[in-house]
Amino acid sequence: MGNQHDFVREITNIEDDFAKWYTDIVLKADLADYTDTKGCIAIKPYGYAIWENIQKYTDEQFKKTGVENVYFPVLIPESLLNKEKDHVEGFAPEVAWVTEGGGQELDEKLCIRPTSETMFSTLYSKWLKSWRELPIVYNQWCNVLRWEKETRPFLRSREFLWQEGHTIHETAKEAEERTLQMLDVYADVIENLLAIPVIKGRKTEKEKFAGADATYTVETLMHDGRALQAGTSHYFGQNFTKPFDIKFQNREGKEEYAYQTSWGISTRLIGAVIMAHGDNRGLKLPPRVAPIQIVIVPVAAHKEGVTQKAEELYERLSKKFRVEVDLRENVTPGFKFNDWEMRGVPVRIEQGPRDIENGVVVLVRRDNGEKLVVKQEELEETLENLLEQIQQDMFKECEVRRAQKTTVAKTLDEFIKNINENQGFIKTMWCGDEECENKIKEETGAHSRCIPFKQEHLSDTCVVCGKPAKHMVIWGRQY
Repeated sequence: MGNQHDFVREITNIEDDFAKWYTDIVLKADLADYTDTKGCIAIKPYGYAIWENIQKYTDEQFKKTGVENVYFPVLIPESLLNKEKDHVEGFAPEVAWVTEGGGQELDEKLCIRPTSETMFSTLYSKWLKSWRELPIVYNQWCNVLRWEKETRPFLRSREFLWQEGHTIHETAKEAEERTLQMLDVYADVIENLLAIPVIKGRKTEKEKFAGADATYTVETLMHDGRALQAGTSHYFGQNFTKPFDIKFQNREGKEEYAYQTSWGISTRLIGAVIMAHGDNRGLKLPPRVAPIQIVIVPVAAHKEGVTQKAEELYERLSKKFRVEVDLRENVTPGFKFNDWEMRGVPVRIEQGPRDIENGVVVLVRRDNGEKLVVKQEELEETLENLLEQIQQDMFKECEVRRAQKTTVAKTLDEFIKNINENQGFIKTMWCGDEECENKIKEETGAHSRCIPFKQEHLSDTCVVCGKPAKHMVIWGRQY
């Protein structure tokens, strides 16, 4: 047990220093590493495999809704970025510029894409002619660069991976429906793949995307009670189509401006998985997104037939599951158990000489440590059911924690008390005035997360000013 304790001690206690615990897991579980490029990480194979599973599942859901994938340039001329005033003002502090190429100063500065609304818009204006070509529903999987002042692996890197969808439509109604449809796709990805419950809602005017008429969000709560915006979908109306001259001949033969949306999720979802599910033994991965769902660890591998049986088990199970077999000779089974627990593999199979003799294997759940002895002939069916049970249990655990960390405040004093004693989501009534929104941020460091679609009537008055309330809003300190 001493060696196991020493192994776990390499991870900071989650209750002592959450930020250090998080970084320890990123590094120790081999998800990513720091690089010589300040604020940028190298995503290692295990971390990238998680992203590939997110990407694959999400892309399949996109395509069911008619989305087509494209790829656009990473460099955007300054003149394009300047065409939409609110947009450029919103992104100006985060933009990195290229001013020289091939040893010569450029005639026009090029920004490294922080997002691609302007590039998509200028090409849509070139391509679109008639209502018959609508809707255009394009998405690109790519990297973007935003000059963040404070960075943290996956959560806020200067360069990160994401997808950005950009669509244009014949009517406002169609565009608004697409905006909400993609938000539902994100909720599906986060809840059903990553086992993290979400709250869907609309951002306040202060918090909406630069250049949008409306921004919709899926909000999640992490282990430490901080909120993480997990995905956003934006309705632009004609805010880009007019300055970029995205027009089409409508059904009556007249010229009309199109209606536009954009939507995105990123590699910060890997950070969400770490912070929503992890514990003091390391990473905990939901089976549907785990690169390795099952690891086979032979016990007393030096004894005759044990390694061979482990390899046979691997060949058998790999037809149906994502499986790894650990045949390392230079470390003990105890070290292997801890190593795979830290990497968050949902199920471990242990099999020694006595298990082989009795025709059984031992299954160990990563999420709760429970052990099961299973007959060889029942293994596939048991594993299939067990992985599904783990997926559901991990979701429920997050749901319970969110409920415990969600409180109601009817006065600002109550808000301050709640967030300091039980950091999490706080529900309040709000008058809609930005001054009251700013007051909460100044007093508590909390931001409005969203005006949830599912409204509740908590009181008649605003939590800050006492004037008549317009909305129930969810607040929280954020990542």
